[in-house]
Amino acid sequence: MNGDDPRQDPRTRRVPPPAGPGPHRPPPPQRPLGDEPGRIEPTQVIRRGGPPGQPGEPLAWSQVPPTRNAPPTYAPTQRPTPYREAPPPPRRGDIPPRGPGDRPARGTGGRPPRPRRKRHWGRWLLLLLVILLATPIAATIYLDRSLNRIPVLADYSGRVGQTGGTNWLLAGSDSRVGLTPAQERELSTGDEADAGGERSDTMMLVHIPKSGPTTIVSLPRDSYVPIPGIGRDKLNAAFSAGGPKLLVQTVETATGLRIDHFAKIGFGGFASMVDALGGIDMCLPAPIDDPLAGINLPAGCQHLTGPQALGFVRTRATARADLDRMNNQRLFLSALLKKATSAGTLANPFKAWPLATGLVDSLQVDNGDHIWDLARLGWALHSDTVATTVPIGGFEDVSGSGNVLLWDKAKAAKFFEALAADQPIPDDLLTR
Repeated sequence: MNGDDPRQDPRTRRVPPPAGPGPHRPPPPQRPLGDEPGRIEPTQVIRRGGPPGQPGEPLAWSQVPPTRNAPPTYAPTQRPTPYREAPPPPRRGDIPPRGPGDRPARGTGGRPPRPRRKRHWGRWLLLLLVILLATPIAATIYLDRSLNRIPVLADYSGRVGQTGGTNWLLAGSDSRVGLTPAQERELSTGDEADAGGERSDTMMLVHIPKSGPTTIVSLPRDSYVPIPGIGRDKLNAAFSAGGPKLLVQTVETATGLRIDHFAKIGFGGFASMVDALGGIDMCLPAPIDDPLAGINLPAGCQHLTGPQALGFVRTRATARADLDRMNNQRLFLSALLKKATSAGTLANPFKAWPLATGLVDSLQVDNGDHIWDLARLGWALHSDTVATTVPIGGFEDVSGSGNVLLWDKAKAAKFFEALAADQPIPDDLLTR
């Protein structure tokens, strides 16, 4: 070995970098270790010259002096690593970092999908549907069982056969049963002993046809009609003598119509229904001042409370007495049903429920009547109706009965024949 050649001096040679592919050149061919001339193995240590017989100081790769005319050498190939800050320690609730093989879910912005929580909305929806279906059914059953039923519609000898449509007989009773003395004074009902027993101030025949408008016929309480087992007398006398059962028989005998349903309501029922609705609006054509009925109402549209509405349907302190009272009763019934069947009442349980319970508590119906029969009646009266009075022939004083009201026999016969055949009443027979 020539010591003058620096390339041959092991102390001054730089070890070339290990062969490897560069960024723009193919990798050099592999040679067996030791075949390359002048190659210094990685296990060799390059040292600086020291005293004779002693090893010199080891040199780092960067301190090895370059060799003259020697090919350039490089440090071992290194892959640069970018600087990254250490991630903060995970906190409770943080999403764990993704691994190399994790793929982000579509539409999550690179975040892994969160675990889905089990939703129980189907159970709640089913429970809500059960409640919505069960509540009206339970309320209907409760109201139907709460009805006060009495035997009214009973077969008797010579009873009229079945006629067209459905006929209701509605009676308003002046009974004070269930009223406290304070309520009697508030409602101005007077003393029941002075009333001479239970009487009916309101009698209406409601005919519901298979098609067409419902007809409401007011039956004057002073109508002079034949009463089974008693003879001819005022219609109100049948109610006083035999109650609802005899009243139904008298109406069937006088009109030739078969009564299918019956309902009676007392003084307290009128007032409680109106108060449950928060009062009703009425338009009076003339002022009414009746101390006996406890009212002093001006003419025009106004808001009536329960006691005022009761006095309005009872008063006879008008020019035509009973005829005006029947008209007032029809006006009251129309206003009551209009508000009772309005969306604001039906959708508000705080109004609908007290109204229904108050009506049930104050009603008496036949043994065969049910709450759904009353619902059909209310629906029929809610739609278009024809309100009229039985054709009147005049008034007459009769010994033992006083002043009575006579029906026009010819017109009354045609009037009720049309209803029995489920036909509209001719316009010339209507009295409004």
